[in-house]
Amino acid sequence: MSFGFKTSWLAVRDAGPEELADALDLRHRQRIDWETGTELAYRQGVFVARPVPEWTLAHGRFHLTHGTDAAHPDFPSWLQALAARVGDLQYFHTERVTDYHAWAKVESGELTRAYCYIGMSGEVPLRRGEPTAIERELGVGLVGWEEVRQDWGEAEWDAWHDAMPTERQVMRIAADWSVCPPMIEDGSVTGPGILGFPPGVEPVRPF
Repeated sequence: MSFGFKTSWLAVRDAGPEELADALDLRHRQRIDWETGTELAYRQGVFVARPVPEWTLAHGRFHLTHGTDAAHPDFPSWLQALAARVGDLQYFHTERVTDYHAWAKVESGELTRAYCYIGMSGEVPLRRGEPTAIERELGVGLVGWEEVRQDWGEAEWDAWHDAMPTERQVMRIAADWSVCPPMIEDGSVTGPGILGFPPGVEPVRPF
């Protein structure tokens, strides 16, 4: 069982699992295999592993950002502070029920690109930097709420909604920027990862 849909994750090129787990300040750590770790992180905690060469991934549906998700005003500073410890990184989030999708990247300490869309409320609470080539190819992440005009007709609203992302387009962006987790074959991952919990989160037993 891989991950990607209905969750959030980080992708870091240079840092190993221990380093990323330290940067996330994970507690109650245990070594665990890839399939079990990815499944558990959908329910609690954060699973950190290096499933493919060059990329370490941290995945957690509820606890990765621990209250500071992409729509939160503190998210950019949280992401940059994390990058200061582990280097360049990328963040992705998908949630089909609320149509909540986000992606961001920090390069050389700067948040060069970030976009967040919440379809349930029709909001774009975060939009920074210029769209990357893959976003332009997909036609998503190009507009925000500031372009909306009250005199728009049906055609303009349809075009605006068509420019909003879907979960599969988030996967396309992830694949272009780094690695798309659902494309990782479980049987190809032989090394264990780390399951842990951020400060203030206690594990619920059994795991």
